[in-house]
Amino acid sequence: MSKPVLVLKFGTASITKPTGEPNEPVMVDIARQVAALHPHYRIVLVSSGAVGAGKSLIRDYRGDITQRKAAAAVGNLLLLNQYSRFFSIYGISIAQSLCERHHFANRDQFLQLKQTYEELWANGLIPIANENDVVSNRELKFSDNDELATLIAVGFGAQALMLCTSVGGLLDANGQIIRQVTDFDERIFGVVRTDKSAMGLGGMASKLTFAKLATRMGIRVVIFGLSEPDGLSRALRGETGTEFVPHPIALSARNRWLASGSLAVGRVQIDAGAVRALQQRRSLLAVGVRAVLGEFATGEMIEILDETQTTIAVARTRISSETLVQQPNQQNVEVANANDIVLL
Repeated sequence: MSKPVLVLKFGTASITKPTGEPNEPVMVDIARQVAALHPHYRIVLVSSGAVGAGKSLIRDYRGDITQRKAAAAVGNLLLLNQYSRFFSIYGISIAQSLCERHHFANRDQFLQLKQTYEELWANGLIPIANENDVVSNRELKFSDNDELATLIAVGFGAQALMLCTSVGGLLDANGQIIRQVTDFDERIFGVVRTDKSAMGLGGMASKLTFAKLATRMGIRVVIFGLSEPDGLSRALRGETGTEFVPHPIALSARNRWLASGSLAVGRVQIDAGAVRALQQRRSLLAVGVRAVLGEFATGEMIEILDETQTTIAVARTRISSETLVQQPNQQNVEVANANDIVLL
């Protein structure tokens, strides 16, 4: 039986100093703790911090998109060199994996990515993933590594997704860590502060959004910190941080891939009859759509909501939102085929 997949995400604030340079003692400790887990898991390490690490080498740095891309190009090399040096202490080699959204949206490219990771794991290597900021056609602020880590975790059927944060977990109104979350209700999102670290792009709201998606896909999520000894290994054992309990779900590899592409684009709200049709493994027709929320193109992923605004499925579309709006209540217009719908 193959080892389970474990996805570890370290944010900028977790691994860099306030000035942006890599925090070597922290990275040394990450290598130590990950090395202890390495014999038991197929590990993917998703690391932020490239922009912060490289910005000091960009003259008159102001933080515009071009300068951020240039800083990332420099910083990725700096970070990888550090990781390589610290993991080599434990006889572990690393590999760089720069990812873009289409690597997950396109089935063939996703399978190539998966095969590459399988080969890396077979050779005892740990892939270190980051968004390919240098050539990404989306501004950095519209994507963060919480999303990338979730895409990898869902697409590869990870056993657990670990999201490291400088505050050590989800804090309640009194500043205490909430130890376990079983349901994402208004109370949970209501405790989230809207501020975020000066160095990073994401925040707790981002982590909660992707934790919710991952748990729907049957993946255990833990938000943890490194401020206490063995923070990673203790969080994995459930002794510290905030644990988000996964939903019981069984999905094929293809449906996991379909679901992993659901982290973007729009949504549609459907009526009760269409809900029943989906539950009977039938296709979604335009006649059952009550509202189109957001824009999407043919072949993109959407969330499907019931009449209470609860997400019940994700699907790859057969028509665009523009066409759907122009053809309301059409009996034989297929919005999504049953084979391209994943019930949650």
